[in-house]
Amino acid sequence: MKINDFPENVRSHLVPKTQGNLVYRCLGCQKKYGIDRLLYTCPNCHQVLLIDDECFGRLKKIPAKTWHQIFDYRKMLTVPALKGIFRYYEFIGPVLPLSAIVYLGEGNTPVVEANRNLQEKIGLRFYFKNEGQNPSASFKDRGMASALSYFHFLLNTGKVSELLTVCASSGDTSASAALYAAYLSPRVKSAVLLPRGKVTPQQLSQPLGNGATVFEIPGVFDDCMKVVETLVDNYSVALLNSKNAWRLLGQESYSYEIAQDFEYEMEDKVVVVPVGNAGNITAIMNGFLKFYDAGIINALPKIIGVQSSHANPVYKYYSEPIIEKRKFVPVAVKPSVAQAAMIGNPVSMPRVIHLTERYNHSAGQQKVFFVEVTEQAIMDFQLMANRNGHIACTHGGESLAGLVCAMKSGFVEKSDVAILNSTAHVLKFLGFQEMYFTNKFPPDFEIKPNPELINSPIRFEQKNLTRALKPGKPTEGEAFVQFIKRVSDKIASHMKLKRV
Repeated sequence: MKINDFPENVRSHLVPKTQGNLVYRCLGCQKKYGIDRLLYTCPNCHQVLLIDDECFGRLKKIPAKTWHQIFDYRKMLTVPALKGIFRYYEFIGPVLPLSAIVYLGEGNTPVVEANRNLQEKIGLRFYFKNEGQNPSASFKDRGMASALSYFHFLLNTGKVSELLTVCASSGDTSASAALYAAYLSPRVKSAVLLPRGKVTPQQLSQPLGNGATVFEIPGVFDDCMKVVETLVDNYSVALLNSKNAWRLLGQESYSYEIAQDFEYEMEDKVVVVPVGNAGNITAIMNGFLKFYDAGIINALPKIIGVQSSHANPVYKYYSEPIIEKRKFVPVAVKPSVAQAAMIGNPVSMPRVIHLTERYNHSAGQQKVFFVEVTEQAIMDFQLMANRNGHIACTHGGESLAGLVCAMKSGFVEKSDVAILNSTAHVLKFLGFQEMYFTNKFPPDFEIKPNPELINSPIRFEQKNLTRALKPGKPTEGEAFVQFIKRVSDKIASHMKLKRV
């Protein structure tokens, strides 16, 4: 639609102009810094940063109903910069001109209600938000669209002439970083560090296909992250891990989309999300807080953070009920099918602590909870979901397992409505499904297949055929007719079909 076709009261808001005053704010010493240079930690105390809009108050002056109309009508615009996560421009990057925004089709992922059978088994109404339908097939694209748009702005304004982006990854971050960097080539190049042997073949192929330089490092993600942090501290490179506060701004769009999909009614909602490097849960909390502060939603939903027992430092921190006794201690991770969450020392932990306290305070009660699930539960619930018509990845299975655990713990009531984060596409993790079906998980995973969830093909042999069945070489004759009948009869018998 064209601007003149929209109601007058929202027309002037639909295609926004640059506004606001974004600054980096340190969570440690509270110092503020301008965004005209790349910063990842505070130059003064080396603590992590958040990005604040010092003119946020202007957004509160717009009535909630008008905001609802702005976001709803923006869906109809043909402006590429506003089609994805920057539909919520004023809350993500209001200082970026629309010409700098990188849009590759990210955002707008579907919220799919679980079928009746699965909802009855779990015991409440819930949905999957399928983040695997982003361009690189994971939620990471939300943050990359924001970070690379900022990098694009720096390039266009001459603040930098070229960039080498770097990231440590357990798979999805590298795929997304390489894709978005390639879009801005040749001015932007990409290098990614992966833990050798701990990334699926599908995830490894993605950055290679997008032309990134891929380094495979012995160890786990946390080891790769230490190398990346050393590079960032000593060389002129642009970090694309969630330590980069611009990444988190883009990932806040997940919250905004959920609010819009549910007509901004968050009172009885529960958002379930896996916790790895803790950037995503940080962004989700911050996003809902912004909408709440602006009056766009009138309640804060519950947030359930889920960790595997094989990588559970955040869960362990919050398992101590006495706040004064809590102490964050990194853990040595064990093999996990939820590879993106296999992180023992999340860089965003200070953000989690800060925003969890602020979120609960704003809600007037505890609304953020953390649960722990087993590797067995992750795989079992993933397969259960997909057997009921979903495309849940292992992390989607982790979310479903976490929901069940949260219900047993009394954090979630049967009257609640849950939205589960399925962070990536199931096709990235088919190797784990194959290991489950063939009972080939190494002992360290602590997973034993449930026979009721195993599925394997039924094979037919080409008996009594004088010529093998091959493309382009049709087989004929009585033997072929008998073969077709034999196969048809066996299928009918196996499926218990009735003759017509």
